[in-house]
Amino acid sequence: MASDAPTADEAVRTMLLLLPRLVGRAKKLPVPERLRDFNLAPRHLSLLSYLLFDGPMTVTELAARLEVAPTTVSLMVGDLSRRGVLDRAEDDNDRRRTIVSIAGTYRAEVEGWLAAGARAWRTALEPLTPEQRRLVIDTLRTYEREVERERTDR
Repeated sequence: MASDAPTADEAVRTMLLLLPRLVGRAKKLPVPERLRDFNLAPRHLSLLSYLLFDGPMTVTELAARLEVAPTTVSLMVGDLSRRGVLDRAEDDNDRRRTIVSIAGTYRAEVEGWLAAGARAWRTALEPLTPEQRRLVIDTLRTYEREVERERTDR
C-alpha cells in the first residue's frame, strides 16, 4: 500500500471538505438564459441528461432511470413540454406510449449547459480502468444511499 494512501478517517475528512465544494461549483454552472425562468431543479437536470445522452425514451423508462414514480416524471414532462423544452410524440409501435425528447429549439442550450460537467467527469474518469470507474460510481451511490438513510431515519 502506498505511503500517501489516506486512512479511512483521513479520506472521510477529505471528502467532507471536498463534497461541498463540488456541489457549490456544480450549482454555479450557469443555467442557459432561455431556461432560467423555468425554476429547474436537480431532478430536471437529471431528466434532461438522460434524454441528451441516451436519446428519446418513454416516461416509464425515464422514471426507472430516475428512480421515481412514473407520475412524477409525467408531471415534469408535462411542465417542460408545455414550456417547449421537451417534445412528446406517439410511439409508432404502440400508440399508448409516448416518447419524450428534448425539443430541437432547446437542444443547444441543454447540451451547452451539461457539457462542462460532462467534460470534467470525462477528464476525471477516462484515465481510470473500468474497474476503478465502477468503484468510483459504486462509492458515490453508497454515499448517496447512506445519506438518504440517515435523513429518513431521523
